Amino acid sequence: MNKHYNLLLADDDDDDCSFFKEALDELSLPVSLVTVNDGVQLMDHLVAKESNDLPDILFLDLNMPRKNGHECLKEIKEKEALKDLPIVIFSTSLDIEIVDLMYTKGATYYIRKPGEFSKLKSVINNALITTLENNLKQPAREQFVLMP
Repeated sequence: MNKHYNLLLADDDDDDCSFFKEALDELSLPVSLVTVNDGVQLMDHLVAKESNDLPDILFLDLNMPRKNGHECLKEIKEKEALKDLPIVIFSTSLDIEIVDLMYTKGATYYIRKPGEFSKLKSVINNALITTLENNLKQPAREQFVLMP
């Protein structure tokens, strides 16, 4: 990882956002993080950046107020300027139907939020490295869910 990467986290849980930032800080990776707290903020942010300065990777929580992650993923994939944005679903749920749906709708990877900080660091590191190694493309379905 030589390049500096811009990450965007869309999550309405302040604690989850803080833990995510702390994990990134401890990993000492060349990244910067912007957070938004709901789907409306997310879409406003992305549309404002649409043609330039998009994040390199979006970490997207599914359960957010005003507009949830499902709706945001659908909107992002429908917009020409945003459709290639790598999206890592970052959710507390590991419901197989939801995972399959997110894969079908074009998410790049799926992470279940771990309860332990060390596992959070591990899974964020894994998501960044794997996404970049795959040139930001969606993998085969059996490699879609990343584990810590």
